[in-house]
Amino acid sequence: MNIWLRGVRGSSPTPLTPEAVKSKIAAVIQRAKPSDLSSPESRELFLSRLPDYIFGTTGGNTSCIEARLCEESVVILDCGTGLRELEKSIRKRKDSVKEFHIFFSHFHYDHILGLPYFGMMYDPSVTVHFYSPYPKMEEILRGFMVRPYHPVDFDSFNATIHFHVLKGRRMKIPGGHISWIKRSHPNGSFAYKLEQNGKSFIYSTDTELRQADFNRSPANIEFFENADALVLDAQYTLGEAFEKYDWGHSSYSMAVDFAIEFGISDLYLFHHEPLYDDKKMSSIKRSARWYTHRSKGKPEVNVRLAVEGFEIIL
Repeated sequence: MNIWLRGVRGSSPTPLTPEAVKSKIAAVIQRAKPSDLSSPESRELFLSRLPDYIFGTTGGNTSCIEARLCEESVVILDCGTGLRELEKSIRKRKDSVKEFHIFFSHFHYDHILGLPYFGMMYDPSVTVHFYSPYPKMEEILRGFMVRPYHPVDFDSFNATIHFHVLKGRRMKIPGGHISWIKRSHPNGSFAYKLEQNGKSFIYSTDTELRQADFNRSPANIEFFENADALVLDAQYTLGEAFEKYDWGHSSYSMAVDFAIEFGISDLYLFHHEPLYDDKKMSSIKRSARWYTHRSKGKPEVNVRLAVEGFEIIL
């Protein structure tokens, strides 16, 4: 199972500003010594030692995950603006895949903004399957693409489209299985778990963790226990989470506690606050890792920052 994080930002797209680029360049120049620039090898070593927040970026596209469980089709979790990066990657690889299975966590703008600009939707040789537990999925998506908000409507898509309202808790998909569970978020949201060959990956964006989520109920244990990787909403600090109670998002410390409770080995902090720059995101990652190490006597979780373009191999 190969998974790519195509969009990791929450609420709204956050392009890297010219000021931020200038700041990164200035920080690199300030750190460089003549010996760092004396040869290709020394330059490479110098760049490799720079902090991630200087030599790189978290990414500004909104929620979108690509998963490949087989060669014949692509599984997509949410259609934020990261969907454009997914398409660019497919075209760059000259990938001939013609079947897409798209699962929606919910239908807030930041999770569907990329759909009208996903070029595969206009290709008559492509088949797209849409999935959601929401019975009005088709009505919602059609209503999103109407004038004057968009120049063309949903019927401008040339791909063969099928809508599937999810029922029950689990289903088979090409190459594996997918299951879902409801999360706490305004208007509702669903987490998804992909399973293949004994490995499991969970995508739980737009989740406000509450006490009931930490209860070791049969449903929680079945879905979360010992997952190999968890992408989890961690938009806020703990103080912000208290201030913004009922806004539908969690803190990095609560995300760590949750991963520890259910023995999840790899945690990816996700749905990043749009007001936070790369330096702030780097400090959150350090704080989350410190918080993990502080939990003595508990299973240790490998905490990572969800970064646009990162690949997870399970």
